[in-house]
Amino acid sequence: MASSEVDQKFLGKLGKQVEPNNALLASMLFKLLGLSINLAEHTAKARKQRKLDTSRATQSLELYFHIIWLAREGLIMLEQYVLPMVGDHGELKVLAFKLQASFYHIFVLFHNNPSVSSMGINTPIPGIPPIPRLDKGKGVERSDAASETGRSSVQPTHPMESGAVGPPPGFGPKIPEPPGAFLLPSVDYRPTAREYFRQAVALADSILWGSHSLRLSVKTEYAAFLYECEHDYEGSRKLAKDTIAEVYDASEGMDDDMFHDACELVTVLGKMMKRGLESENAPVGSSAPPVTMPVPAAVPTAGMDNFI
Repeated sequence: MASSEVDQKFLGKLGKQVEPNNALLASMLFKLLGLSINLAEHTAKARKQRKLDTSRATQSLELYFHIIWLAREGLIMLEQYVLPMVGDHGELKVLAFKLQASFYHIFVLFHNNPSVSSMGINTPIPGIPPIPRLDKGKGVERSDAASETGRSSVQPTHPMESGAVGPPPGFGPKIPEPPGAFLLPSVDYRPTAREYFRQAVALADSILWGSHSLRLSVKTEYAAFLYECEHDYEGSRKLAKDTIAEVYDASEGMDDDMFHDACELVTVLGKMMKRGLESENAPVGSSAPPVTMPVPAAVPTAGMDNFI
């Protein structure tokens, strides 16, 4: 998520490439690199906590605010300064579209309404009782039993005697906004994130070869989005399986660094391909064996340069 180590490598590499001809674009890429490293650390910490405490202003809530703020600022920089200048830079265009989807992925995980993740700020926390609702100007709501005991046996002769008068039409009690609404609107971000992921995948398929590490990064995060946010478990596993098959079918050579990254991403995709199946198929009291995936058989070719 906004971004992987592969994305961070390409942010630095592409920033150096465009710096001689476009200092502004290079500056934005380097800023996005720093922001992405910071954001990755915060999201990793949030994943360890698994659930943020929304009952009071604790450190976890501050962590949530920081994640949303970083993702929002990164998206602004990306859409205002990077996307308009990607031009014909193939790898940079794929990376920019992928980061756009990745920032929305963070919005879905941490700030979606309705909540779709255990890390979301709107997720109910088991064991924490709801805060009693206060009736402004009339004290705390009392139970029906208490109301019955205090009610007069004489029938009211005037509307005011029947109890408190409700507010006029259109002036009902205001629904409190969820925490973080001051940073970002509390809406459903899944359709937007889904569309940006599809655009990034289509662009990566049309520009990059099957074993390109940036292409694998796009599909790895899309598979994670399908599983965690869309709850399309079968679709996520199928995407991971198809991506691994595409790696094996690729015949292009890679340098050592890209080969290493591709091997790691294939291993991650292999685990995602089996995700959720171990608990369904394994007998009670047993654990499924770890998934080990063979690395792609591409061999670096002497003198071969990236064609993009």
